[in-house]
Amino acid sequence: MIGLLAAADTLVLFVAASLTKPLQPALDAFSARTGIVVQRESGASLEHVRKITELHRVPDVLLLADADVFPKYLVPAHAEWYADFARNRMVVAYTPKSRHAAEITAANWTSILQRSDVEIGRTNPSIAPVGYRTLLMFQLAERFYGRPGLGKSLLEHAPDRNVRPNAAELAALLAAGELDYIYDYQSVAESNGFRYVALPPEIDLGDPRREKEYESASVQVPGATPGRTTTIKGAPILYGMTIPRAAPHPTSADRFVAYLFSPSVVQQLRAAHVDLLARPVVHGSGAPAGIRGGDGR
Repeated sequence: MIGLLAAADTLVLFVAASLTKPLQPALDAFSARTGIVVQRESGASLEHVRKITELHRVPDVLLLADADVFPKYLVPAHAEWYADFARNRMVVAYTPKSRHAAEITAANWTSILQRSDVEIGRTNPSIAPVGYRTLLMFQLAERFYGRPGLGKSLLEHAPDRNVRPNAAELAALLAAGELDYIYDYQSVAESNGFRYVALPPEIDLGDPRREKEYESASVQVPGATPGRTTTIKGAPILYGMTIPRAAPHPTSADRFVAYLFSPSVVQQLRAAHVDLLARPVVHGSGAPAGIRGGDGR
């Protein structure tokens, strides 16, 4: 009986690293309110996908930093539906300790980040959406500024030694002073109290009206099965979520989703710098009543 109760009163949550810090207070409150034990795993979104597709480890709720991951990798075999629920945008984050912190602006950031004395970090594009979005942003920046070779130069100045698996680990290195600048999400910069350069909307992947412009950039990432690749095109940044078909605790999952999109939690997350949509936008069928579909963009 104890084992059955423990199993029923559990929520297994796989969450994108960039959501971990702002989401934690809501997870703590959910657990205290319901008695449900939350087993949270934080990491890069494509790492979470491979836990499901290759290791057959299925969570109750999956919160990812790229909604397009669901139709590319998980629907329909592993999930019937998914929902867009938040926006973000790319920035260059730094701290007062960063070299040239007093000089950098939206007008000169490309020059500052090509200097030989700065250490610049980025995330792994093979597993983290912010990693491949960084590469997409480089391509868009080269075209926007009309400077051939700029994308390659920006990449070379963020060398492999400064690549980390996810947004949270990269932020930790910046906070510790081991890096001067990082390419990351605005929400991560704000939730960590970093300074940041707001990039032009033509390149920051944050403007829903510029979808066609963003599509002109593309990168290759590992595919759904080993040895294959998938093309990722530039798109406005949208976070996505689902309850997988084989969720081990579906009742707990439904309760959590209803809680996550309740007015008080929405307000709390927005205050924690998560740019939630007015309401989730559901794709597919079978989503719980706690998610209301519609054009929340």
